[in-house]
Amino acid sequence: MKKPDYDSARDFALKLLETELPDRLTYHSLSHTRDGVGPAAERLAKLEGIQGEDLMLLKTAAYFHDLGHIDGPQDHEITSIRIAEENLPRFNYTSDQIRRIAALILATRMPQTPSSHLGEILADADLDILGRADYCKRNLDLRNELASGGVTYSDLEWCRAEIELLANHRYFTNSARSLRDAGKQRNLEAVERLVYQLKKEQHVDLE
Repeated sequence: MKKPDYDSARDFALKLLETELPDRLTYHSLSHTRDGVGPAAERLAKLEGIQGEDLMLLKTAAYFHDLGHIDGPQDHEITSIRIAEENLPRFNYTSDQIRRIAALILATRMPQTPSSHLGEILADADLDILGRADYCKRNLDLRNELASGGVTYSDLEWCRAEIELLANHRYFTNSARSLRDAGKQRNLEAVERLVYQLKKEQHVDLE
């Protein structure tokens, strides 16, 4: 039996993201997967001691997890799984391997409910941004993406939603908590300061 051709499968996914994603996707873009989730999954996997086939399946899921955005945001994880099921067999992935990849893709669905250690790693990788220094920039990219699809918020509404997310989110793996919790706290405090300033400018009750 031939080994899965991971490199070709990854290149296939990246090419689809590069050529098929709508231009309006400023957050769920090629860069989100190629420069964000993919490397974060590999970094966390190394720290969590993941090797061999498990590592290969995790990396494959990372690069396929957002392909469904090609057809739209609604249930995009299900569409990503369909694309994986239709295309991974020609890269020598077995039915069982594809089933495991599908479960990993589902682990990124919000609210995140991973059912395995690998799923926890991919879920953490997908929200790695919450603890990164470029959080504010990428957060604006997400807001612009949503606005381009007709979903808009006032500045105060958006910031309050982000505070709720940052305050209530908890990384699943020890490695992600070690790497990103301090940065996530800094980002939370930055958004809280922004809310305070917005309330002052808008003469909103500061309590």
